[in-house]
Amino acid sequence: MQTLADILEGHTREGELYEPIDKDRIRCYACGHACPIPDGAAGVCKVRFNRGGKLYVPWGYVGGVQCDPVEKKPFFHAHPGALAYSFGMLGCDLHCAYCQNWVTSQALRDPKAIAPPLTMEPGEIAADATRLGAKLVVSTYNEPLITSEWAVAVFKEARKAGLLTAFVSNGNGTPQVLDYLRPWIDLYKVDLKSFDDRHYRQLGGRLEPILATIRQLHAMGVWVEIVTLLIPGFNDSDEELKQMTAFLAGVSPDIPWHVTAFHEDYKMRGPGDTSAEMLLRAAEIGRRQGLHFVYAGNLPGLVGALEDTTCPGCGTTLIERYGYLIKRYALTAEGRCPSCDRAIPGRWSRQFDGQVATHPFLPGSRRRISVF
Repeated sequence: MQTLADILEGHTREGELYEPIDKDRIRCYACGHACPIPDGAAGVCKVRFNRGGKLYVPWGYVGGVQCDPVEKKPFFHAHPGALAYSFGMLGCDLHCAYCQNWVTSQALRDPKAIAPPLTMEPGEIAADATRLGAKLVVSTYNEPLITSEWAVAVFKEARKAGLLTAFVSNGNGTPQVLDYLRPWIDLYKVDLKSFDDRHYRQLGGRLEPILATIRQLHAMGVWVEIVTLLIPGFNDSDEELKQMTAFLAGVSPDIPWHVTAFHEDYKMRGPGDTSAEMLLRAAEIGRRQGLHFVYAGNLPGLVGALEDTTCPGCGTTLIERYGYLIKRYALTAEGRCPSCDRAIPGRWSRQFDGQVATHPFLPGSRRRISVF
């Protein structure tokens, strides 16, 4: 009987993000670990491996697909109301104890994480997204950096179909992988999980590669939004939040920061859920540090105007939201405030075309579901 590892090994091809170190070892540049991989071994992610001096990478399958409101990713400054056709593969370079997508991300690492892959070609993904009226395709659910070659193949087909492209990622990148992605990616959401290197090491990574990714993405002109899942007792101290938001404001005060509510999941059952009051406190810290666009998520209706986009110049409400639902849209065709004419940074459509879906659904059936 084939194991999941056997099945996945049959869905590979030679990768592009590597170079030889010596006759037996290669170095992979897909993520911040930059693994030196001996012949016959895999990298930290478990899905990129050395066979005979060549790097083999995931190819030709998805671990799942789903159609999401773009607000779920979350992107609040990119084509509000649009449909995001979301796909993922299997594996991750981190091992967060609270991962909400652990069934896909921790495959090959956790024997309970079982997500049978579905064979799919890049053109099929683009065609399905077009059929359903999606505006963008998004690599998500597992860590997309470790499957960047596959993502680029999908994105090339998506671009041919007139679709936008995006990553939902932990941001543990390298200069090489970001340069590789740059011609084919429009939007990038980074999970900034903490501003303490010790906390990142608990999750299996380091802080600096994530900060370098944020800087490089912004410098390259990719639209970036940042999410921090606020976990009581882990990353919610005033001092850590001050340092984190000061860093983001230093890159650009116009980077949207989403501070979102944690709920107990996977292996993390101890801290208790994040309250609305905790989100409001964190959001106020972010604003004091100079960020223009601060959002509070996962508790719709409980965080006041922190679900809305407001003009940092005059305070006019530009986009009113409840969860993923767009209740009111007031931006001009040029993406400006109608009251003071201030340009609002983002990737806006010429007009609001309505909302394709307010809840996720499976593309085969359009059956609405609450979680993947």
